[in-house]
Amino acid sequence: MADLIIRPATEADLPAVGSVTVEAYVTDGFVGAHDSYATVLADAESRFRAAELLVAQDESGTVLGSVTVVHPGTPYAEVSRPGELEFRMLAVSAAARGRGVGEALVRAVFDKARAAGATHVVLSSSEKMLAAHRLYERLGFTRLPERDWTPLPGVNLVAYAYGTPL
Repeated sequence: MADLIIRPATEADLPAVGSVTVEAYVTDGFVGAHDSYATVLADAESRFRAAELLVAQDESGTVLGSVTVVHPGTPYAEVSRPGELEFRMLAVSAAARGRGVGEALVRAVFDKARAAGATHVVLSSSEKMLAAHRLYERLGFTRLPERDWTPLPGVNLVAYAYGTPL
């Protein structure tokens, strides 16, 4: 997408980031609009303060998607270890699906990992997020079953890794 811009989020982006993230998860049926995790997804300000938040925007400045970039041992880290970079809460608005926004955001995470000297990019994803899994596998991620985990009963997360060379 030629007119897509990937950049660090600003405070002005936070309402749109929270809204797009909740919309993406609700639209796909992964959370209900009033679930406790929807509140976490809506809280872009906490992610902005404790991690690195990237946004994808179109030429008009509309936020189309976002991703949270996380270093090991920080508040949003789930499965990363030293030398790795993790990403979470990759979300693309329903209106922007199929335009390469998700892929562009993941590739921006690869750039962040290279700049940080990380050897791998890791993530965990709901076992139900099959479209996301297809994207990750197409980009070269492989399953990392030894890091699969269950944060809550009935919520099964599968782990993926993208390794060297980044």
